[in-house]
Amino acid sequence: MSELKRVKGRLRTAESVTEGHPDKVCDQIADAILDEILRQDPTAHSAIEVMASTGIVFVMGELSTSADVDINAIVRRTIQQIGYTDAPSGIDYENCAIIQTIREQSPDIAQGVGHSEEARAGEADTLSAEGAGDQGIVFGYASDETPELMPMPIMLAHQLAKRLAKVRKEGIIANLRPDGKTQVSIEYDEDDRPKRVDAILISTQHGPGMDQKQLKEDLWDHVVKETVDPRMIDSETRFYVNPTGKFEIGGPNGDTGLTGRKLIVDTYGGMAHHGGGSFSGKDASKVDRSGAYYARYVAKNIVAAGLARRCEVAVAYAIGRAQPFSLGVNTFGTGAMDDAALLDLVKEVFDFRPGSIIQNLGLTKPIYQHTASYGHFGRTDHKYPWEETDKVEQLKALAAER
Repeated sequence: MSELKRVKGRLRTAESVTEGHPDKVCDQIADAILDEILRQDPTAHSAIEVMASTGIVFVMGELSTSADVDINAIVRRTIQQIGYTDAPSGIDYENCAIIQTIREQSPDIAQGVGHSEEARAGEADTLSAEGAGDQGIVFGYASDETPELMPMPIMLAHQLAKRLAKVRKEGIIANLRPDGKTQVSIEYDEDDRPKRVDAILISTQHGPGMDQKQLKEDLWDHVVKETVDPRMIDSETRFYVNPTGKFEIGGPNGDTGLTGRKLIVDTYGGMAHHGGGSFSGKDASKVDRSGAYYARYVAKNIVAAGLARRCEVAVAYAIGRAQPFSLGVNTFGTGAMDDAALLDLVKEVFDFRPGSIIQNLGLTKPIYQHTASYGHFGRTDHKYPWEETDKVEQLKALAAER
């Protein structure tokens, strides 16, 4: 009998990566640059992309700002903070080459962002004067299966990855290096509730000569047992470590990194749709970021209000327009009212115009570098405005009137 045939329920799997993963190195650099720009110029427009490979980092994109930032210094500081201190570890923060190619934002885009179509037609108030910085489709999601109102597979994967980084930084497990990945499979019962952990995978970069058997024991004792509820683990839970046999070459030295290539890690682990737009390096005029944050805020408030067990909010924007191109709500049959009625309620409570989102969530503040690893949603280690549930009572009251 195969391992999978033993599972009676439905399996859902999600992955996470540590801050030393090459793609996440790039995301953190892009958001570190964005944060420094916003400290000096909260009205800046930014679309920064980063690529990293063996001994080299490329910083590319568009900027419209009065800020004067030392990009090279930010790149080196970020790499050092992650833990890459020499070439064998993955990249040498002091001696890596840095190539910049940054230009000013297109005036065609700037025109639509600064003055929406509605504003030019005299139909808009000040909140909607800022149009969407591009067309885009974004999704927000929430589920009642964890205290963070997130899917359990992605939350556990993030928690394992954070714990893996902690045991490396504190020397609890010796000879670890920054690159790492986690993956978790959860079995769900017939009521679509998490039942048990079916499998855990940890791949972690390490120095030469690591005893893989001892490493597996150490990771179980110091990472898995410190993270996963023991009631979710049973005798059939599978545990894998570095399945290829070793993981010595990592970071940008082992794999080219690029911003925006861990979109599912950044969001809901595949439990919700994704519009394809990335977050890091983008200011809040880019609805790929601000719209996705707001959609999460709406979905989380709906679930927190008890109006659904699961909720996905879908929003589409057109460049230069403030009002959404389309708006939808899907509760997957778990809603306290039908989705059409809930959508009417959402339209009454929430304002999806980019200018309003930026103002209401305070998105011109330099808050982004920390979001660039371990997910943008469900965070409890920092206080992010899109994780607030301050609309719950209003939603409950309006729902009671229906």
